[in-house]
Amino acid sequence: MRIGLFGTGPWAQMVHAPVLAAHEGLDFVGVWGRRPAAAKELADRHGTRAFDDVDELLAEVDAVAVAVPPDVQADLAVRAAGAGRHLLLDKPLAATVAGARDVVRAVTRARVASVVFFTTRFLPEPEAWITEQAEAGGWFTGHAQWLGSVFTGEDHPFATPWRREKGALWDVGPHALSVLLPVLGDVRRVAAAAAGPGDTVHLVLDHAGGASSTLTLSLTAPSAASGAGVEIRGEAGVTRLPESSADAAIALGRAADALCAAARDGRPHPCDAAFGLRVTEILAEAGGLLAPDAG
Repeated sequence: MRIGLFGTGPWAQMVHAPVLAAHEGLDFVGVWGRRPAAAKELADRHGTRAFDDVDELLAEVDAVAVAVPPDVQADLAVRAAGAGRHLLLDKPLAATVAGARDVVRAVTRARVASVVFFTTRFLPEPEAWITEQAEAGGWFTGHAQWLGSVFTGEDHPFATPWRREKGALWDVGPHALSVLLPVLGDVRRVAAAAAGPGDTVHLVLDHAGGASSTLTLSLTAPSAASGAGVEIRGEAGVTRLPESSADAAIALGRAADALCAAARDGRPHPCDAAFGLRVTEILAEAGGLLAPDAG
């Protein structure tokens, strides 16, 4: 599959471009970025071409990987789907529910494959654990915490403007939801949301399967307190999301495999744009319950 990359930021440099260049099933055609000089530098580093024009890149590929802020991603995804290109997207799908719905409509209309890169869902051990717990059922409650120190240290590569604006709810909230939803079921309502220190938020979710869950999310935790974990309790006892021996690069390679399979077979992946939309709707509902500066 011929694939192009939209984006030149830290995530694109550290993960996307190296993975696309090394993936045996992909032909890494080129890079487009909002900063042409950065696009050329990244393309040169990986032996591919920098494109100055979005449509010119779209004309040369079968699919695009997107590593840009969510508000920019939504517009580019709609444009790429309209050109008939398959989509390897990042989370969150969009910065607004309306933007996410536009992406889903474009994907549906064009009948292209889509995969949203919720990192944990593509790590081997967590993926197997999620599948096992979803099949087991009988869960009573769950708790997820995703605590980062992006804004408590100096010169963190991911202390980007969109993360400062949207905070932990929109950055790490999708990771937590991507684990809880397939295990506990869809969210019927966000029962409560409260702001904590910094950009920290606490959520209480009511799930369609009858379970409830709590989430603690932050990008402003002390570095010694950072980390992520999920614990669920039910008829089978207590179980916790396992750590993975793999890294984000391996996860993205598996996400690219999933996109190739969905494009080939025509079967939607569980982490497609429609799932990304549902996560966006939950984030927006939670944000509506928080103080304006927290949501």
